[in-house]
This record gives sequence, C-alpha cells and structure tokens, in this order.
Amino acid sequence: MLSLRAAPALSLLLLFAVPAGPALAGCTDPPAPGVNWQRCNFDGLDLSEVDLAGARLRDGSYFRSTLDGADLSGIEGYRTKFINASLVGADFSGADLERVDFTKADLTGADFTGADLRNARLTRANLQGADLSKAQTDGADFFRADLSGATWIDGVRVCKEGSVGRCN
Repeated sequence: MLSLRAAPALSLLLLFAVPAGPALAGCTDPPAPGVNWQRCNFDGLDLSEVDLAGARLRDGSYFRSTLDGADLSGIEGYRTKFINASLVGADFSGADLERVDFTKADLTGADFTGADLRNARLTRANLQGADLSKAQTDGADFFRADLSGATWIDGVRVCKEGSVGRCN
C-alpha cells in the first residue's frame, strides 16, 4: 500500500522517467514540426504550406490531399501514400521516403535533396523541375513519370524536356 507521503515522490519519478522524443499528436491534432502522425489518414485534406519538418508520417495516407509548399523535410515517411496528391513545391529534403507511393502525384518543383527514395513508387508522377540531387533512388519506380527539367541525383544533369520514365 502506497502512503500519501510517498505519492509526490512517485509522481516526480514518473514525470522524469518518461524518455524524451518527438512531440506526440493524435491524428486530430493540428500539424506541427516533429509530430507523430504514424498511421493517420488525411485523405482529401488541404494541408498547403503546413510545417511538418521532422514529423513521423510512417504508414499514413494522403490520397488526393493538397500539400503544396509544405515543409516535409526530414520526415519519416516509410510506406506513406501520397497517391494523386498535390505536392507542388514541397520540401522533402533529407526525408526517409523508402517505399512511399507517389503514384500520379504532382511533385512539380519539389525538393528531394538527399532524400531516401529507395523502392518508392513514382508511377505517372509529375516531377517537372524537381530537385533529386543526392537522393537515393535504388529500386524506385519512375514508370511514366515526367522528369522534364528535373535535376538528377548527380546534382549536375538536368533532365531534358520530354524525359518520361528516365532522365534523358
């Protein structure tokens, strides 16, 4: 049995025993840098200009959502679905986007500098003017993706107009 005198000491112990980590948010909480929105569904929402830098979006769904101009730098987005989403000018620099699905997404002018796009699906995505400098693209599927004007992973080559499925 716990005495009433021991309760404050136990409360302090529990307060300081919680490990520090990213800020936690429920799927209904407003967006913020570093939030944990793992497995959340944001299909069809307008999240333009949102700041989710460093957030955990793993296994989330953003089907037909708008995230134009969003700061998604450094996110953990493993297996997140951005199918048919509008991500014009979004910043994915340094993001973990392994196995992310960008099928038919509008990624015009998006920044993928240093992002991990291994095994990502970019089928029919619009990557016109996107920056893929230093991105890891092993196993990424660019089938019918428009890469016109995109800066390729070497950071030097700019894909010619009409580059579809690969950088010419």
